[in-house]
Amino acid sequence: MTTNDLGIHATGLTKSYGDVRVLHGIDLAVPRGSVLALLGPNGAGKTTTVRILATLTDPDAGTARVAGRDIRADRTLVRRSLSLTGQFAAVDDLQTGAEMLRMTGRLCGLSRRAARTRADELIAFFGLAEAAGRTAKTYSGGMRRRLDLAAGLVSRPEVIFLDEPTTGLDPRSRQDLWGLVRELRADGTTVLLTTQYLEEADRLADRVAVLADGRIAAEGTPAELKARVADHRLDLTLATRTAYESLAARAVHRSPDELTLGMATDGSAAHVRALLDELDPDRTAVERFTVRSATLDDVFLTLTGAET
Repeated sequence: MTTNDLGIHATGLTKSYGDVRVLHGIDLAVPRGSVLALLGPNGAGKTTTVRILATLTDPDAGTARVAGRDIRADRTLVRRSLSLTGQFAAVDDLQTGAEMLRMTGRLCGLSRRAARTRADELIAFFGLAEAAGRTAKTYSGGMRRRLDLAAGLVSRPEVIFLDEPTTGLDPRSRQDLWGLVRELRADGTTVLLTTQYLEEADRLADRVAVLADGRIAAEGTPAELKARVADHRLDLTLATRTAYESLAARAVHRSPDELTLGMATDGSAAHVRALLDELDPDRTAVERFTVRSATLDDVFLTLTGAET
């Protein structure tokens, strides 16, 4: 794959704030028209990475190209090629949805007629027709998020950064936004998504990069990363706290309040039997067990060392 085939291409991105090193040489390669989910615990460097790629912060070292343009040498062109939607919807409560989109179009250099046409297209695309004539202060959280995302798409960006876009949304609004991201990808837009909802990454991303302590701990498709940790997981509910603590070090998932541990397994009956015999030879430690497919939660917890 050549550089021209990549919507985002970063090599060796490094960033420090004072004596604190936030990024330790980040490499990313995101094909055009695909979705990359950037996962990591708080403080891992997700937002700093997005800010660098969006030209809001300069890296201390390293290079990056967005939509084929260098983030340093072609800063203005990069900004024209991208859209950034943060964790909180940036809408004007005193404007109607239609007014806000038309104004954004004019600020992007569109003629009055072109701005109105583009606003109408986006209102239809985001399902805001019934609310377009109302002021944004009357919008629900999900509607505000859709309006914010619509405003970011007025200029038809080649690349869109979604920094934890579903934070605070109810389940229905989150599902709606997932559908919109799929439509953006189908339309050829490159999407970089940061999220703490692992189900979100599993459903939307073509590839996932896991950040830990400012480094890429792993990168691949959701299926590849889950296979790297375990094909399946054996969840054990332990009879006592002592039994839980004696086995916790081997677990890929821990729920101390429920005394539940998840163990890696291939899911076969033979392996499950052998694992139970090994972990609980006296058949007194385990109260019950369940076999389930591995999830990105398992990947996240294993690679970042995060606790539930």
